[in-house]
Amino acid sequence: MTNRKIKIALILGGTSPERKVSKSTGLSIYKALTNLGYDTVLVDPAYGENQPGDVEAYFAEKDFAEISNENYVKALNMRLFDSVDLAFLALHGKWGEDGTVQSLLELKGIKYTGSKVVSSAITMDKTMSKILFQHYNIRTPKWITVSLKSYNLSLLINEIGTEVKYPCVIKPNDQGSTVGLTICENENNVDEAVKLALQFSDKALIEEYILGRELTVAILEDDVFPVLEIKPKHGIYDYECKYTPGMSEYEVPAKISDELSDNLKKTSLAAFKALECEGCARVDFILTKDNMDYCLEVNTLPGMTSTSLVPKMAKSAGVSFEELINRIIKTSLPAGQV
Repeated sequence: MTNRKIKIALILGGTSPERKVSKSTGLSIYKALTNLGYDTVLVDPAYGENQPGDVEAYFAEKDFAEISNENYVKALNMRLFDSVDLAFLALHGKWGEDGTVQSLLELKGIKYTGSKVVSSAITMDKTMSKILFQHYNIRTPKWITVSLKSYNLSLLINEIGTEVKYPCVIKPNDQGSTVGLTICENENNVDEAVKLALQFSDKALIEEYILGRELTVAILEDDVFPVLEIKPKHGIYDYECKYTPGMSEYEVPAKISDELSDNLKKTSLAAFKALECEGCARVDFILTKDNMDYCLEVNTLPGMTSTSLVPKMAKSAGVSFEELINRIIKTSLPAGQV
């Protein structure tokens, strides 16, 4: 089947705090899909049935209309999905990576890119991911969690001092792009950090801070791309360093030994399979000065912007951005449809 006979709904935007990043990812993917000749329609679930009439409006900084979580069902029930072969998910964060959209698409019998409902929900739930990492002997930083209902500052400070130690990382349990993340050097700003994290999630994750190099590995089905090292201008790869050109340097392949590289690739694949991921994903690590690797998380809908990591790793392996997008599509469709 030629590409022009395959109809793809590119789903972007959404209502999470990562809406702007999703639009940027969506624009890069849309250009690739157009160049590859796919019949592509755009859908922003935050708009419901009231979708923009022109392409540019989907990527504009100013929203076309009022956005709402309640619009998701209306958007995915539109008749245009009756003729769609595949939904390409360019969403980030809550309502996009947590299995919500995936569930709605499955109810309609629509195939989509990325991991299935359960694995999407698990990877978005950082606590559940870490429990599975621990079960499969994948090293991950120590952690505890707190919810708004169970939050008691004095008890939490005592638990951090006993279980996690300082400095520690406090972040929402189910957000990406370091949204709502704080590094606490001591107990003085724990309360503020927890309250910030709980603005974005029902639970806050308090995690051991591991000092080291930031490394990441991209996986596409059983293919593992070269390891990439991130060198942020700040001490941590935060939102600004992720999405502002020039705020981070990237080295791919990372300057590490072949043995370390092979171990990271094996661990990445183990984490990918432990969470029952499918398609394309990115696995993030911290590597200490003693060459101990700690798996932080798996991202099943990694960014595809001009500064994103997966395209950089793919390019290092000789895979162009368009080829990467094409391969994601081919792995998501039934064999007889590609």
